[in-house]
Amino acid sequence: MMTKKKPETFRSILEGAFKSLEIDAPMKIYSIWGAWEEIVGEPIALQARPSIIRKGILFMEVSHPTWVQQLQFLKPTLLEKVNSFLGEPLIEDIRFRLGKVSSIKPSLSETIDWREEDVDEKTLRRIEALLQTLEDGEVRERLRDVFIKGAKLEQYRRKSK
Repeated sequence: MMTKKKPETFRSILEGAFKSLEIDAPMKIYSIWGAWEEIVGEPIALQARPSIIRKGILFMEVSHPTWVQQLQFLKPTLLEKVNSFLGEPLIEDIRFRLGKVSSIKPSLSETIDWREEDVDEKTLRRIEALLQTLEDGEVRERLRDVFIKGAKLEQYRRKSK
């Protein structure tokens, strides 16, 4: 007797694709910028912002030396909050430096210059294989763009390590 298989959700398809392309962690990490105030709370968010992440280290710009000192004491708590938000320990350390703290979230292109990367043929073939079952051409094209951008970002990050 045949049983009908329950269709996969779009979310589960995306998550599987991100994992197979090894871009799920970079995408998760970048989500820190959008949820910064939610992660650390308004008082800290007004005085400190993430600036860049390299090799598992979150670098933060802090508005004043007093806040740098205070955040040093809070580092274990902040690290726990960030990794809890990410759902896994992707950030190993946090470093603080004085800098301008703007209230505007930086765009990914300002944070990392990744758009110049070329995606290798093997990755492009994997992306195409993942997308071949999608019938909707517009969805397929948009996902292709997302996957290629993610692959470029991941390739840039690997080179930067």
